[in-house]
Amino acid sequence: MRVLLQRVSEASVSVAGQEIGRCGKGLLLLIGIKTGDSSAEVHYLVEKCLQLRIFADAEGKMNRSLLDIGGEILAISQFTLYADTRKGRRPSFIEAAAPEISEPLYELFVQELRAAGVRVATGQFGAEMAVSLVNDGPVTILLEK
Repeated sequence: MRVLLQRVSEASVSVAGQEIGRCGKGLLLLIGIKTGDSSAEVHYLVEKCLQLRIFADAEGKMNRSLLDIGGEILAISQFTLYADTRKGRRPSFIEAAAPEISEPLYELFVQELRAAGVRVATGQFGAEMAVSLVNDGPVTILLEK
């Protein structure tokens, strides 16, 4: 499982021109699930996203977590995080889990974030989405389990 985490001032997602999710200060999470992933990867990465100290403290140092600042999350399913571009010019997505495997794990990921008391907006699984964000920093980190 991979999560591309971006610290944001704000982010939103639209489907067919209609905004379906928005967050303020916090994180945009692009979540990629590969064949063989399970709830163990979900638990680990949810905890990492919630506890990662990437927000500024009073002295401007990255020393506070999303939970510390009361931040929000926009969580988007993103199978293209498993693009294999080593051969040719067209990416292969053979490592990405099939929707019947990845959708329940994505839903579990979102449930666990919400269970921690975080406001979580989402995209629409499997849909063509337009994601907008204001990357704060910019801070972009790839997490993997």
